[in-house]
Amino acid sequence: MSPTIDSLQLGMHWFGERPGGLDRMFMALVKSLPAQGVNVRGLVAGSPAVREASGGVVEAFAAAQSRLGTRLWAARVHSRRLREIRMPDVVATHFALYTMPTTGIFRSVPKVVHFHGPWADESGSEGRGRLSRTVRHSLERFVYQGGTRHIVLSNAFGDLLRTSYRVREDRIHVVPGCVDVNRFDTGVTKRDARERLGLPLDRPQLFCVRRLVSRMGLEDLIDAMFVVKQAVPDVLLTIAGKGPLEPALQARIQMRGLEKQVRLAGFVSDEALPLWFTAADVTVVPTVALEGFGLTTIESLAAGTPVLVTPVGGLPEAVTPLSPDLVLPSGGFHAIGSGLSDALLGRRVLPDAEACRAYARARFDHPVVAAQVARVYREAIDAF
Repeated sequence: MSPTIDSLQLGMHWFGERPGGLDRMFMALVKSLPAQGVNVRGLVAGSPAVREASGGVVEAFAAAQSRLGTRLWAARVHSRRLREIRMPDVVATHFALYTMPTTGIFRSVPKVVHFHGPWADESGSEGRGRLSRTVRHSLERFVYQGGTRHIVLSNAFGDLLRTSYRVREDRIHVVPGCVDVNRFDTGVTKRDARERLGLPLDRPQLFCVRRLVSRMGLEDLIDAMFVVKQAVPDVLLTIAGKGPLEPALQARIQMRGLEKQVRLAGFVSDEALPLWFTAADVTVVPTVALEGFGLTTIESLAAGTPVLVTPVGGLPEAVTPLSPDLVLPSGGFHAIGSGLSDALLGRRVLPDAEACRAYARARFDHPVVAAQVARVYREAIDAF
């Protein structure tokens, strides 16, 4: 086995304090990389409790809600301190904004950029102005071009990194998202999961967990439920998540007369999430833009529940090897509604629970993905 290497991981937040896809991946790698011969130290914006929650390997450089200037300066100061304690063999960066202040501190160290998504474009889709997007894109490009190697979640994001940020193709490696399959493979029956969550036992159940913002396609999903309702009148869709679109989505449900078919569940705790996936007959990811992978896809599969996805970004890459029928022909309410109806009525043949779990375990389990990440780190060190 290759010698143990020391990594410094520059993240955004600690998942237990501010849940998000990037933060979940960061936490998963912090916990799983040591078994692959990669020691970990990390920095994030957060509270002093991060150190204890991470087993002492990650610390907060500043509170997440503190002023931007305070956070950036603190990131630089803490990075310098960690360098003085021990120079890492590789620096892994996960968020451009908090990586930028470390410029020059680790000049003699190879850097691996984990590209979780286009920060500038995502903020633009959520209402940021043109100037803000331009500044963010420039900052991202500066950070990404300093990478020795780059890890993307899908070929779709690899293409984006190459075309939008001018990163050389030979430096880009595709490593998918990861899931703790044992945690999502609960061993609980669908009926028991529904009883624990207070869900009806005798209705077809759909589930979607997303941040409530426009690019997630939730407006299309609600409109699609009018189509599903015609074919499966007793269907129930639960949408979990929080975000600025919540009032508009609730109004849309009422306007479409879908109060009995669609529920907004609000925030669902990480502890309860495996039960929600298990309780569903089918889950759905209706994203319309900027989806590099979609961790919820593999979480659903790990729980044994098939997931239908729109043909956007990296979503098809995540599920097509299991079954092409998991990919809807297009976005939009009609395609989503028809696909969900066919799935519930058995006209679209979906993989069973055993096949879903086996696929997730073979491709996306923490040790499988961590081993791939560790190989990229070693390649970056050898190439530097």
